[in-house]
Amino acid sequence: MKIDVVLPCLDEEAALGWVLGRMPDGYHPIVVDNGSTDGSVAIATAFGAQVVVEPRRGFGAACHAGLMAAGGDIVCFMDADASLDPRQLPRVAEPVQAGRSDLVLGRRIARSAGSWPVHARLGNAVLARRLRRRTGFGLHDLGPMRAARRADLLALGLRDRRFGYPLEMVLRAASAAWRITEVDVDYLPRAGRSKVTGTVRGTARAIGDMRRVMRETV
Repeated sequence: MKIDVVLPCLDEEAALGWVLGRMPDGYHPIVVDNGSTDGSVAIATAFGAQVVVEPRRGFGAACHAGLMAAGGDIVCFMDADASLDPRQLPRVAEPVQAGRSDLVLGRRIARSAGSWPVHARLGNAVLARRLRRRTGFGLHDLGPMRAARRADLLALGLRDRRFGYPLEMVLRAASAAWRITEVDVDYLPRAGRSKVTGTVRGTARAIGDMRRVMRETV
């Protein structure tokens, strides 16, 4: 069973080599370049990753371009900033492979004080609480490392192309009566500064996108 790994990428040359070098056997990386001006594309090419160029800026735009380019039965998503270890992808993908779950989210467990800023952790906790009330699932994190079947994801008809994309995926999956589960994954200090959690403004923008998706998704 082929498994593709979508890696949205915007100026991640400091982390991308580490990420691609730890990709497990049988997991095919798809690096979606979303306007990088550094050496990210050259690094991805050197490691033999499939490179997709998505000129439309936005986290969701990059994720969806990777989903469209994927050809595997199962598609995983994860950040390309070294905050998540690709060697833990099998624990996220295996429940989908085995038919026990339709969507698996990696619940981030911070392994150092600097890996998850307080403002970002609080914002995630508030969102997770609303998500539990909305879906009825006991979710604790809108985990960026996740896995599902490609055909099922395409059938959801995801529309958001900003930071609300991961949330819309969960909301639409819950409405479609998917089996959604969590598994613990390590959350590590990222390489470089995050476009989202690195600043209060970035976190607020992401939360704003997610609130909009929460309102608009039926």
